[in-house]
Amino acid sequence: MIRDPLIFAATSDLAGKMRGKAFPASQLEKRLERGIGWVPTNALITCFDTIAESPFGSLGDLAIMPDRDASYEIDFEDGTPPERFILGDITTPEGAPWLGCTRGALRSALDRLHRVTGLTLNAAFEHEFQLRTDTPAMGEAFTLQGLSRRRAMGEALVAAMAQAGLGEDTFLKEYGAEQFEVTVKPAPGLASADIAAVLRELIHFTARRHGEKATLSPILDPAGVGNGVHIHMSFLDESGAPATHDGNGPCGMTEITGQFIAGILAHLDAIIAFAAPSAISYTRLTPHRWSAAFNNLGFRDREAAVRICPVQGTDPASIARQYNFEFRAADATASPHLVLAAVVHAGCQGIEDALPMPEATEEDLSLLSENALAERGLGALPSDLATALDRLEASDTVRGWFADGLVDVYLAHKRGELDHAMSLDEEARLAAYATVY
Repeated sequence: MIRDPLIFAATSDLAGKMRGKAFPASQLEKRLERGIGWVPTNALITCFDTIAESPFGSLGDLAIMPDRDASYEIDFEDGTPPERFILGDITTPEGAPWLGCTRGALRSALDRLHRVTGLTLNAAFEHEFQLRTDTPAMGEAFTLQGLSRRRAMGEALVAAMAQAGLGEDTFLKEYGAEQFEVTVKPAPGLASADIAAVLRELIHFTARRHGEKATLSPILDPAGVGNGVHIHMSFLDESGAPATHDGNGPCGMTEITGQFIAGILAHLDAIIAFAAPSAISYTRLTPHRWSAAFNNLGFRDREAAVRICPVQGTDPASIARQYNFEFRAADATASPHLVLAAVVHAGCQGIEDALPMPEATEEDLSLLSENALAERGLGALPSDLATALDRLEASDTVRGWFADGLVDVYLAHKRGELDHAMSLDEEARLAAYATVY
């Protein structure tokens, strides 16, 4: 059948969705130079395809400028056309960065980290997802049988990741109903967020080709487990050597690592609006779900907002290379670029303010009173998106990290999404997010 191959010029937007336009592959060089047309109000398209109240109206023009280094072609060798797409930055017609570009927001945060510390960030996003079925299998958590039933899909996904150069690592049957986890190897800051955005698409591409419906929604059933996105982070110095670990530091942290984590925790009640930005995200962020419910650092604790991860062996050089910390409060309704930008900015704020290194908790914080938590500088995370958005809006510090107007556009976007989501009953709301993510 006749066809002209198309390349999709994509931007990972404020809803964490890949949006853009396709163009003939023969036009690639021209599009790399001139971009492809876009408009400001597209930033207000919610995950439900409603348009939130826009400050731009019908006015303005922008361009998606494709990034040659973020081009992908994945051939599943099943008779269907290869998936061809290229990530890009949103700019003004004159080529200046636009306030609503999530890749631009992350670049700015990474530049700040390097300016403040001389360090660069390595990161890796772990993703949990579920396959939607009316008859989930029982007794298969972490089992060989659980993997075997989806082996064909898992192997196709890993192969697609390899084609895309995503640094494939592990694939496993997780605890929840038809729940799986896929991990990747660490990559430099911007590339790590690009990889996360691409991986989400590959999960859907692969599942569809195997007759499955995948979802990365934060939670499908309030009585079940949730799906998180865990962001592992470490630092490299100018020579490329690891710079996160100090064998003599608390829990192995260098002073900069401790201050960076302190900054995340200090501003978590505001930046959680970027990390857990759906109406159902906060059902997952409750105690005893192995997610995060408090602004705490944990030592190998999978219910901490930030966790010091385990290392293997005793060789100091190997330990320094392995050592990393994990931000556990995010989910896949978040833009990977925007949540990483917020986390990096918060960490930089902690370094600039010389915040004291946090003490790691090693107990069930849900058993402590509000006063007992406050005495230790701890508190519960917001219990719903509306509260999280209000705290973001009230934080002049967080506003100042981003391009002028971005936070206001983001607030309008998310409040528009929230209005639609809360017009549904709980069952319909959960189903809606399961469908769109």
